[in-house]
Formats: sequence, structure tokens, C-alpha cells
Amino acid sequence: MGQGIAGQVVLITGASYGIGAGLARQLANRFTGIRLILAARSFDRLEEIAADCRKAGAEVLVIPTDMTQTEQVQALAAKAIAQFGRVDAIVSNAGYGQMGPVELIPAEATERQFQVNVFGPLTLIRALIPTMRSQGGGRIILISSLGGRMAFPFGGMYSASKFALESLGDVLRMELEPFKIRVSIVEPGPVQTEFFSVVNQAVAETITDPQNTPYRSAFAKLEHLDRQVNSRAWSCERVADVIIRALSDRRPRPRYVAATGGSILLFLMTKVLPTWFTDRFWQRFYGINLVAKEWQARELTGSSAAIDSSAQIGDPDVIQPDR
Repeated sequence: MGQGIAGQVVLITGASYGIGAGLARQLANRFTGIRLILAARSFDRLEEIAADCRKAGAEVLVIPTDMTQTEQVQALAAKAIAQFGRVDAIVSNAGYGQMGPVELIPAEATERQFQVNVFGPLTLIRALIPTMRSQGGGRIILISSLGGRMAFPFGGMYSASKFALESLGDVLRMELEPFKIRVSIVEPGPVQTEFFSVVNQAVAETITDPQNTPYRSAFAKLEHLDRQVNSRAWSCERVADVIIRALSDRRPRPRYVAATGGSILLFLMTKVLPTWFTDRFWQRFYGINLVAKEWQARELTGSSAAIDSSAQIGDPDVIQPDR
């Protein structure tokens, strides 16, 4: 793949919106003869993206796929091979964030988080490894997150799934390199996508009446988190540029950070700063520092009045994990 993307077969999951859609369009516009396999749940939306790519000269196969359904993921791999006879690159981009305190997230929501972010991608990769090996190599790009390298309050299930994805990426890189299958991980920070609207929807669907839980003040901050990160959010096209670099570099790096100052943040929080300091930082940013005081006050007084959730709000200029 590093010899040139033009004419290659690239499979992209999560291709209906955001990073996946932006990547598909950029590949179609920049590389002659590119052949794209676009997968996501929404057929109509995929067809819109495919139409744009076809206008740019790309050959496109649309395969509606729900990553929580193993049979559909296996069928995606089979249809891709049947159509093109090969797959030169997999960009595993499908994913979402199930936010909320670990205590309150139901088991079924946890299972779905891992099915979409870990088990679905793993099923797809396993199904396509034999083809990549037989054809003499390929590329696997896993779209993770800064949240795959550091955990933060209310992001326990999301970070756990991304930590798992990163571990799988590291192992796959070592196991598949002898077969000339190169594996890289891309770690975006905040991105201008529908991520936070999906986050809020997932919270609403899985956690009943969050305002009557011990985490009320933190939920209030979560609702406004998107406004805090927008000033540093990257466009989908900018993240797509990083993915294309991972696809085309002759010697691809194990990891590509796609965030302003993201490498510095990761280094400081994982290598330099003491754990107690980073704990306090995240507690303050997400309002966890307010939770116990408010809950105790409500229990003692029976009052529904909340401590001002805008107090001690986190620095909006600090990057947080997004994707």
C-alpha cells in the first residue's frame, strides 16, 4: 500500500458520516482509480457519499452493515472479496461513545459499546487477514482516540473499549508484520462530528432520570461539553489527511495522533504528571469534584437545589478525548 494508493481497494467502516465520509471523499478526489467499499448502517446516507465519490471517478461498493451483528460483518468481508478479489486496506472507523458513570451504565449498553468498538472490528479483520496474506500484504488502520491512552470520568466504557482496541492493534502489528500487513492506530482528539449528539442520545437512552442520581452535577457539565471543545476540534478532512498518511507512508508509524497538542498532552498525563494530579484535573473538568458535596447536601436537607454546575468548570482550551 505504501507504494501508492491509486488503484487500491480500501474498505471503510463508519463511512456514512464524519471522519469516514470525509476520508472516502478525499480518497476519491485525490487518487486515480481508487476502489472504495463503504460500510455503515444507513444505506441512503452511504449512497449519498458514494455518489460524491463516483463523480470524482472512484468505483464504489456500498454495503449496509451493523457492526453489532456478527453475520453482517462477516458478510461485509465476503462481499468485498467477491466484488474486488482483494482488499488492500481496512480503515476501521465505526465507533461511538457510551458516556456516563460506570455505576449507572447497564450491562446491555456496555456490551453494545464493546460490540461496536472492539468485537465488530475484530470480526472484520479476522475475516480479511487470510486474503491480505495471500495477496502479499496490506494495511489495517484502527481509528481509536486519545481516550484509548488515558481514562477520564464518565468515559469508562468508551475508554475501556478504546484501550482494548489499542491493545489489539499492538498485537496485530507484531503478528502480521512478517506477512507485510502493516497495522497503525490513529488517535483523534476532538473532531467536528456528531460525536457529542450521539453521546447525549446514548446517555438519554441508557440512564433513567440522571438528574436524580448522585452524579447530577457532572451530568450537567456533560451536556455542555461539546461547546467547551469546539475551539480546538479538528475538521473531519484534517483527520482524514492523517489517515491517508498512515495508508501511504512507506514505513507507517505504529500510532498517529490527530489532535492539536495531543502528543504533548499524552506525554504529560501518562509519563510526567503524578496520578493524583491528573485525577484531580479530570475530576474538576467533569464536575466529579462537585458530586459528593451536592449529594450529601441533598440527602441532609432533602432539597433538590444543585450546587452551581458552572463553578470550577474545566479549562476549555485543554484538549479532551473525543473520538
